[in-house]
Amino acid sequence: MGALVLAVIAFACVFGGTMIGFTIRRILPGHHLADDSRDAVKMAFGLIATLSALVLGLLVSSAKNSFDDMSDSLTQSSAKLIMLDRAMARYGTETQPIRQMLQHSTIAAIKMIWPANKTDMDENAINKEPPTMEIISDKLRELTPQNESQRALQSEALQLCKEILQTRWLMFEQTQLSMPISFFIVMLFWLTILFGIIGILAPLNKTVLVTMLICTISVGGAVFLIEEMNKPFGGFVKVSNAPLVKAVENLGK
Repeated sequence: MGALVLAVIAFACVFGGTMIGFTIRRILPGHHLADDSRDAVKMAFGLIATLSALVLGLLVSSAKNSFDDMSDSLTQSSAKLIMLDRAMARYGTETQPIRQMLQHSTIAAIKMIWPANKTDMDENAINKEPPTMEIISDKLRELTPQNESQRALQSEALQLCKEILQTRWLMFEQTQLSMPISFFIVMLFWLTILFGIIGILAPLNKTVLVTMLICTISVGGAVFLIEEMNKPFGGFVKVSNAPLVKAVENLGK
């Protein structure tokens, strides 16, 4: 389910709960809104508000941590791409075709994930099927080192390829994360009850209505951000491509 859909569902449920609360207030006998009744309701209100805040805060924190981890992984992979290119450059001119493959692959990845961003790469090169890191690794294994220095550099390059592949697959798996549906349902239930209680306790006037509308939009916005940060490569909130762009600028030099 998309982030926008979840946000709209959250907004509809919470604002609907508020309107139901206003309706209940109108039909309740007057003694149900006496001070003693209000005090009891407020105690329940405080408990639900605390629970809702804890769950919402937990989900936001978890999504932010996931987003930051993805950003850190991308930065580490970008640094390793540069290290891999430099290791191949030190190996010798035999690696020049492999270095070009690495550059094309990185540019293709940028174009695929951040399609609005352009690079100085030739469009014909970008439109070709990008070589995968597995192919680059196989090409490195095909090299025949002539001395100990080249053997060490080949081993270093292969290790970097392995680490980059591992990080990429880890990032791929992390993109499959989503807001736990059970957390979402429970949080939505609590928030709906919470705003329903507010509707029961508060008089229906323009000031209260506008305030409740702003609050429910904020709840929907929080749900939207949680789901967006759990999908750091597929929505409006994306991990920055700056590390990869910087890596491309240094590849092949």
